[in-house]
Amino acid sequence: MTQRVDLSTVMDRLSIDAVITGYAVAVDDGAWTDYRALFTADGRADYRTAGGIEGPAAEVADWLSETMLLFPVRQHLIVNRRLELQDLGGYPGDRARLQADYMNPMRLVGGPEGEAGSADRATTPNFVSGGRYAFELLRTDAGWRIQCVTVHEKWRNLSGALTAG
Repeated sequence: MTQRVDLSTVMDRLSIDAVITGYAVAVDDGAWTDYRALFTADGRADYRTAGGIEGPAAEVADWLSETMLLFPVRQHLIVNRRLELQDLGGYPGDRARLQADYMNPMRLVGGPEGEAGSADRATTPNFVSGGRYAFELLRTDAGWRIQCVTVHEKWRNLSGALTAG
């Protein structure tokens, strides 16, 4: 590989990382316009394994904007990113795949009854889930964008008044 190709690969990795971080921030902050802008025009999202829907990114953003009202506090983390850039005979292509694990602590509206202190009720998560994202990305004129994201939820934990008892 040439130094120019190496630099291009590093720049692609940084740009894709910014898209994936932007995805987490948009969902956590409820920035649905930003969420939509991260996808290609034909982009899709699949949240079915986490109890959600699958469809065009704009429709999924509308669904998320309503569903996330149940969780006023949320902060999911995307870690263990494994990126595979398309290789065109030693030169970078315009497609990429990224698998990454996530952990998503959230707070339901109202929270469990009987917890001490209003500050604790506002910040302590009572719903946590984890799993793996599968992102397919495409280089566009506007930069790297998500063509498809699929959520593979592996586990979830409910605490406080939400548990069966």
